[in-house]
Amino acid sequence: MAYAYGHGALAFGSRTLLLELARDKKILFFGGKGGVGKTTVSAAVALARANEGAKVLLVSTDPAHNLGHLFDQAIGPRPVRITAGLDAVEVDPGETVDAHLKEVSSALHSLMPVTQHSEIDKHMALSRDAPGMHEAAILERIADIINEGLEDYDLIVFDTAPSGHTARLMVLPEMMSAWTEGLIKRREKADRFAEFVRELGTDTTMEDKTIGGATQSEQEKESRIRQILLRRRHKFSHLRDHLADQAKTSFVIVLAAERLPVLETIELHHQLHHAGVKIDCLVVNKRAPTGMGEFLDNRHQQEEQHLEVLDKKLSKLPRQDLYLQPQDVLGLEGLEKFALSL
Repeated sequence: MAYAYGHGALAFGSRTLLLELARDKKILFFGGKGGVGKTTVSAAVALARANEGAKVLLVSTDPAHNLGHLFDQAIGPRPVRITAGLDAVEVDPGETVDAHLKEVSSALHSLMPVTQHSEIDKHMALSRDAPGMHEAAILERIADIINEGLEDYDLIVFDTAPSGHTARLMVLPEMMSAWTEGLIKRREKADRFAEFVRELGTDTTMEDKTIGGATQSEQEKESRIRQILLRRRHKFSHLRDHLADQAKTSFVIVLAAERLPVLETIELHHQLHHAGVKIDCLVVNKRAPTGMGEFLDNRHQQEEQHLEVLDKKLSKLPRQDLYLQPQDVLGLEGLEKFALSL
């Protein structure tokens, strides 16, 4: 194992970079290109912290869930006990979208005339596969997990989807907050206009359908609309605050020492930095060991060339290298051994 800052290697003894982050933060996101070992690394870190006595929640937001395969047990949308101090959740995108649309549909049904319900249902069905719907629904689930989980757990670890999906997800809190804020401001503007029209009170022939002149039922509907918007604003602004809190939240990019993962890591770092998400660590997984024969030595030298590109572009980011294991990391026993090598 190696720990590097830019081009120089630093030894930390038993106090490793990843574990120090896990000890210091409340929320850890692991992202990177598909197939580089995000699930294994994030699970090993979560297990290591649980073994130290912390209460940890491990969450997979990747549609291609691997946590259940990794731990060799069924894991679903509700916390499942893996071992003492460690629970795991797999956020199901389809189920999350269905629950999200059901909530929206129910709210719209209560606000709109019965004659419009079939149109609402038709629109909800078409919206299920609309661009961004899965990300928005998963984002709400992440917000709920963080808001609820911080009360029960010392650390929440997120194993995220491949780079492009994760980059879009991290930008969404700001977008959704701004969008909801815009809706609220439009409601407030409409209410002020209604108040102005009501105070004029000169045209008795015009039916007063403003807020002040609405029926009790219509006023209750307006109140529910405002409550829904305010609740969503609070949820997304709260999540945005958590993601921006560098004392509480950190992002780790996992990669392989190969050309495409290195280039994708540089791009992901740029996207996350632009979104205001701080990256505290790079983890180069499955490094070829040295002194194990000519083939692996040559492989290691090629990896060093790729990592030179990484160091030049992201020279200020701490880096931890994890070496290729002799066997696949599977099951609790395999993860226990891997966690010891962190």
